[in-house]
Amino acid sequence: MRSLVLWFPDWPVTALHRQRGAEGADAAPLAIVHANTVVACSAGARVEGVRRGQRRRDAQGRCPRLEIVPADDDRDAREFSPVVSRIEQLVPGVQIIRPGLCALRAQGPARFYGGENEAACEILDVLAEGEELPGVRAAVADGPFTAEQAARTTTADKPVRIVPAGGAAAFLAPLPVTTLQDDGLAHLLSRLGVHTLGAFAALDAGLVRDRFGPAGQRLHELAGGADSRPVQPRTPPPELDREVAFEPAVEAAEQVAFGMRIAADEFIAGLGATDLVCTELRVELTGDRGERSDRVWLHPRSFDAASVIDRVRWQLAEDAQNRVLRSGVTLVRLHPEAVDAASAHRPAIFGSGPDERVHHALSRVQAMLGHRGVLTPAVGGGRWLTERQVLVPWGDRGDRAVATERARPWPGSLPPPAPATVFPQPQPVDVVSQTGLVVEVDDRGELSAPPARLTEAGRWREIVSWAGPWTVDERGWDAARARRAHRFQVVDAEQNAWLLVCEGGRWAAEARYD
Repeated sequence: MRSLVLWFPDWPVTALHRQRGAEGADAAPLAIVHANTVVACSAGARVEGVRRGQRRRDAQGRCPRLEIVPADDDRDAREFSPVVSRIEQLVPGVQIIRPGLCALRAQGPARFYGGENEAACEILDVLAEGEELPGVRAAVADGPFTAEQAARTTTADKPVRIVPAGGAAAFLAPLPVTTLQDDGLAHLLSRLGVHTLGAFAALDAGLVRDRFGPAGQRLHELAGGADSRPVQPRTPPPELDREVAFEPAVEAAEQVAFGMRIAADEFIAGLGATDLVCTELRVELTGDRGERSDRVWLHPRSFDAASVIDRVRWQLAEDAQNRVLRSGVTLVRLHPEAVDAASAHRPAIFGSGPDERVHHALSRVQAMLGHRGVLTPAVGGGRWLTERQVLVPWGDRGDRAVATERARPWPGSLPPPAPATVFPQPQPVDVVSQTGLVVEVDDRGELSAPPARLTEAGRWREIVSWAGPWTVDERGWDAARARRAHRFQVVDAEQNAWLLVCEGGRWAAEARYD
């Protein structure tokens, strides 16, 4: 089966640039890294000596100004999906081998465009016109494996290569055994003196099967050009995105929101037709000067048309405040970042009344006051209790950034259980010994005397037990923000538990255990 393969070199870098909306950014040295190994790099990085497969520190040694970006498979797949949709408009039946590499049957396009080379050139020309995709390569051969290797041998001057029918074995013969992408097999074959695919294909098929099993037999067939795997076209997913273009550009947020009403209804109706609901919505705004605003919005339940319009309006308001969009809006795109089965979001028959009323009331107030008009408390990260109290907008489900901050180590932070009452500002208190002298704590955490009495809000309390100190030493490298303090837990005669802090010789109550 003749196969046509399209290869997009350094696709992770291209996907990152497409996500950022960067133009001409390929000249900047950039590397995509996974497990401290470079998996893709830009043209500017290659000029500095950075290569795929290098260790991270070696790449940074060759190019100190190299930008390191972690690999993101979801980003690569998300940005590759519209490219595949563009190809399917020309030639149906595309198989995605992985983001940046796809295959299709060559027979149909060759008949339509008058030859295999003509079909490949036509597809590359259309991609170059409609998409900002630098250096796309194409190849046609017997089977996707041979076509992929042929595409990797093309150059910028000759981006298309045709391997004649029946010539797969001769083409693959001089390639190294590492082309099979099986490190264990390649290492063993090199020890046996087998260094090329031609030498591996010359081995007896029965002996290879007995020694390496079905997987080795499959690789042996590939090395000989006998790729019996046909192209398996994907079933195109339903088109759930919606776009609205404004010509001329619109600057007023209310006008943009009004223009999105029909698109929002169609967006929700399209999801409903496939028995899906949207729980995470990506809104992309494009300005008249090329600015781009991209944000993912969450919802406590699932989006409806009104909530979609609200998110567009809120994003426009925040972009105007932060001067992200400095011109009118020319394009608004809605994309369901996460969907769920509609059956999981249908209201229950019993017991959901109060929750539904609360949800609708808060959502209604938020729609009138704005995104941050209704806030809910969440526990964030930090060493001090007041820092850990974070207010997030209703519907953001605790906010992923807050969860990320909370997951950090935070050495010196208070272990659970946390106090129930946290004072907005630490309350000044006095802690004295049996002799009436103020208890002091030196740099080593040693107390001048055991604490005996606590005076809080003018009221004298006897301390019956105490524990500590636990030293909190943070930002020692920053003279303006450095802080060193000692925490204590004390219990008074009325069995009230307090969290006290001694800092700079002064005592304060940070919280109370109720």
